[in-house]
Amino acid sequence: MELYMMNRQHGRMILESVENGPLIWPTIEENEVTRPRKYYELSAADAIQADCDVKATNIILQGLPPDVYALVSNHRIAKEL
Repeated sequence: MELYMMNRQHGRMILESVENGPLIWPTIEENEVTRPRKYYELSAADAIQADCDVKATNIILQGLPPDVYALVSNHRIAKEL
């Protein structure tokens, strides 16, 4: 699975999502309220990392046998899987 991840575009970033957990989204203060940035407000590098986080989770879920998938399919973070 690791080799498959490394063979994808941005493979190192995908693998880092598994090893280190997902991107902690930067925040922005707006009207005296702090909120996470929306996807379109992310920097180019952060947007790629957010995409890689999703790809990492999908790759792991696709590689699981059906009985295991049924147990963990509600997880959204690759590191937890």
